[in-house]
Amino acid sequence: MATNSARSARRNASAAGEDAAARWDGLPLSREQFAAQVWEAGRAHYRELPWRHIDDPYAVLVSEVMLQQTQVARVLNYWPRFLETFPTLDALAAAANADVLELWQGLGYNRRALLLKRAAEVCAADRAGQLPRTYDELRALPGIGPATAAGVCNFAYQTPAPYLETNVRSVFLHLLFPDAEGVHDKELEALVADCAAVEDPRDWNYALLDFGAYLKAELPNPSRRSASYARQSTFVGSRRQKRAALVRCVLGHPEGIRPEQAWKKVNSELAAVGVEPADEALQASITQDLLTEGFFRDAEGMLIP
Repeated sequence: MATNSARSARRNASAAGEDAAARWDGLPLSREQFAAQVWEAGRAHYRELPWRHIDDPYAVLVSEVMLQQTQVARVLNYWPRFLETFPTLDALAAAANADVLELWQGLGYNRRALLLKRAAEVCAADRAGQLPRTYDELRALPGIGPATAAGVCNFAYQTPAPYLETNVRSVFLHLLFPDAEGVHDKELEALVADCAAVEDPRDWNYALLDFGAYLKAELPNPSRRSASYARQSTFVGSRRQKRAALVRCVLGHPEGIRPEQAWKKVNSELAAVGVEPADEALQASITQDLLTEGFFRDAEGMLIP
C-alpha cells in the first residue's frame, strides 16, 4: 500500500507535468517538435571550438566569461593564451591584477577579468582550488551570473541547468515567438527550464548555441524582439573608452604614474583619434571608480598597477 508521502510525490510530479505541458499551449511547436528542430539544426550548424567537450570546469568558466558580449573569433585567440599563463584557479588567484588585466586587453569589459580573479581567490582560499559543482554554489562566487553558472554545469559537469544567453534566446524567439515583439525573459525561462532536463545537457546546449549563432548570421537578429534587448552604446567618446584608455596607460607604467600625468597621456591619445578629452570632473570620477574596483592602487599620489 502506497504511503501518504509517496502518493503526495506522485501528485506533485503529475501537477508539475501538467504545468509544463500547459506552458506550450498556443505555441507554434510542441516541446517535442521544438527539441527535434533544435537537434537537427544544431547538428547542421555545429561549430568545433577548443573549449568544447572538455571536463576542466575552470577552462570552461574562462571561456564562458570571455564569451560574454565578445566575438567567438576573438576568444579563439585569447582563451589558449590565458590558460597557458594561468592554467589553474590557484595560478590565477596568485597572479597580480596587473598581469591579469594586461592579458585581458582587447577583450573589453576589464572588470570581468578582475571578478574572474576574485572568484579564483575564493576557490583557492575556501575550496582547495576547485570550482563548486552545483549551480547555487557557482552563483555565490564573485561575478558568476545565471548563464555562466549554468554553462559550467552543462558543459563541464554535464549536469542540467537552464541556460539562457543571447544565442539560446534567439532560438526560442525564432521558433516559438516568430511574430511577437517585446517578449520577456520570464516567458522564456520556464520553457528553457522545461527543455533543460535532457540526458546530454552538453550537446543540447551546443545545439542551441550553434543554431542561434546561425540565425543571427543569416536573419535579422531574433534577440531584438526580446524585452531585455538593449543595443550596445557607442564606444567611441564614451566613458568606457576613457576608462579603458586610463587602464592601459597605468598598466604601461609598472613603476607608477601620477594621475595628472596619466590623464595628460590619455587625453592626448583620445585627441589623436578625434575624441573629446575628459574634463577634470570626469577624470576624478573615473580614477576613483577604477581605484575602488581594484584596477590599480594609490601609493603616495601614484597610480600603481
